[in-house]
Amino acid sequence: MFAVYAEKFSFDNPLDGLVLGERPDPVAPEGWATVTVKASSLNHHDLWSLRGVGLKDSSLPMILGCDASGLDEDGNEVVVHAVISSSDWSGDETFDPGRSLLSERHQGTFADRVIVPRTNLVPKPESLSFAEAACLPTAWLTAYRMLFTQGELKPGETVLVQGAGGGVATALITLARAAGLTVFATSREEKKRQRALEIGAHEVFESGARLPAKVDAVMETVGKATWSHSIRALRPGGRIVISGTTSGPNVDDAELTRIFFLQLSVIGSTMGTRHELARLVEMMHATGTKPLIDHTMPMEDARDGFAAMAKGDVFGKIVFTR
Repeated sequence: MFAVYAEKFSFDNPLDGLVLGERPDPVAPEGWATVTVKASSLNHHDLWSLRGVGLKDSSLPMILGCDASGLDEDGNEVVVHAVISSSDWSGDETFDPGRSLLSERHQGTFADRVIVPRTNLVPKPESLSFAEAACLPTAWLTAYRMLFTQGELKPGETVLVQGAGGGVATALITLARAAGLTVFATSREEKKRQRALEIGAHEVFESGARLPAKVDAVMETVGKATWSHSIRALRPGGRIVISGTTSGPNVDDAELTRIFFLQLSVIGSTMGTRHELARLVEMMHATGTKPLIDHTMPMEDARDGFAAMAKGDVFGKIVFTR
């Protein structure tokens, strides 16, 4: 079958290890399903995999990709949950110490077919195209958990999204607006601030700018570059939910005095569960909300998509189709 896979690692030039070619068809063990992939979306995780982060040489060649939508063996339209938990684990998969993502210990979704535990399949509604559904399992699920599970945000509250532009940030803005929140967003780039307004932000600001009001919660995926601003943007008793550190994890000032004096909550968030993915899909269907897709391309052109992400020239998701 056709697949997009990592053949070797290069931290400085990750695309050097990217190969588009033939791989063996997967064979599903008992309890697993074979999904014929119709669409899959690109994540920064895939670039990091090409750099060797989270993968070992012994895992190569590894088909990349965490997200997919397609057809199961019975022709049902499904969305694939990317978190593979241990066979004996029950409960929230994100707390399983033995969990992994597709393309880490199990071959990924950038292929004609992928196998996953049958419990990882979520029905795809007709209201979402395969390309739209393929955006949900990683970035959009991460955003959903940040906002509603970990952040416990309710309609009428105010949220700040740092670093508008990436897949998680655009999902945060769109989902927050759909849920009745007041949404502030920041970006260093004027173009991305304007796009943030178009997809649902009420107001946008340059990174680090003073806000017109304190917020109930901050969604933080940037890290070092925005941490102090995030803490200072919160009202007393507010919470910051963090799921990434794209600018680095080592902050110059952790703002500990402000955190304890204002009784702020700092909350970590990682991916999401199969049940949260099902609720996200239901929310998208009920509200008519659509994922923001930067562009769609045949999987045979995947190298172009990786190159665009590596350059940072993306607003929303890149989707590969079959």
